[in-house]
Amino acid sequence: MTVREVTETPRRPDRTAPRETRLRALDGLRLVAALMVAAYHYGGRGGDVTAAWGSSPKDQFPTLHQYFSYGCLGVQVFFVISGFVICMSGWGRPLKSFFASRASRLLPAYWAAVLLVTAVFALPVVAYKALSPSDVLVNLTMLQYPLGVDRVLGVCWTLWAEVRFYALFALCVVLPGASRRRVILFCAGWTLAAAIAHAAHQPLLDVVLMPEYAPFFIGGVGLYLVHRDRRDVYAWGIVGVSFLIGQHYAVRGLWNAGDPNAFAHRSSAGIVLVVALGFLAVAAIALGWLNWANWRWLTVAGALTYPFYLVHEHLGWVVIHALHIGLGLPSAETFALTVVSMLLLAWLLNRYVEKPLTPKLRSALAKAR
Repeated sequence: MTVREVTETPRRPDRTAPRETRLRALDGLRLVAALMVAAYHYGGRGGDVTAAWGSSPKDQFPTLHQYFSYGCLGVQVFFVISGFVICMSGWGRPLKSFFASRASRLLPAYWAAVLLVTAVFALPVVAYKALSPSDVLVNLTMLQYPLGVDRVLGVCWTLWAEVRFYALFALCVVLPGASRRRVILFCAGWTLAAAIAHAAHQPLLDVVLMPEYAPFFIGGVGLYLVHRDRRDVYAWGIVGVSFLIGQHYAVRGLWNAGDPNAFAHRSSAGIVLVVALGFLAVAAIALGWLNWANWRWLTVAGALTYPFYLVHEHLGWVVIHALHIGLGLPSAETFALTVVSMLLLAWLLNRYVEKPLTPKLRSALAKAR
């Protein structure tokens, strides 16, 4: 969910090679997934956001809060997209180049977001608690979640899942060299290993193999194989099995019909539907059905997605409080202006942090011995 790439056409001009074009629809889908998560954080859950609104989002959005609660599934959509794009960007690339690409893409905006949120939360007028300097320094490593350190960015747990996926893909596919056969074996092996990890109830296996998230990454990888050859039966099998397992984990984790104190009661059918739509959207892009969506502004949307995702939650709560409590704006206007302000901040981070620093960091890492 965190990359901005163009399709890489294989050097051999065979009939299964994808056409050389930028998948701008994928950029647009990434922003849609980010907006889903933002809707969840602003109006689809309780907790800290209640202090921002001055009351529960249920009171602010009596009907919409139920729909906003499904927005957390934007994360699963991100993971499917990530599987697709990481397979695409790692194909034919040496390990050193792959590492340089991933690190330079993730770290500049991430470091800036950690420092920015820390600085804002340290302001006396902000009601939220700032972390200690020691915890902030650990957050800069992106390893705060497994180390049990308080998080500056609430969404960083998803980055920890992404990093583990990158490591598995790099060791199993990029290092020996990507090929259709190797990618298929990687998907099949990870699917089986994740199922064994779930049955074994071993924390170490759970951390490494991520049974609850693996199907979404693997499904995205399978969809990239479909993009290369839509008649690849093995690729379609990977996608189908991944969806079947993924929807199970999504329902298992989010269906809360038996909890009388739940903020919103998601239906199992609604959860399955959202997961299915995520898979179908990436599949439509993989098959070229959305190649007509080739507008330049979608590239901009894709560029804003990652910095928006990083800053929208905690800084969005600060903006909500300022607009709704401080200025007395209605809920709908506050929601819309908060999203717009976070997109503007994401543009600033992209323009003044990512664009100048990403190529420099990539070049430095690629040249380092």
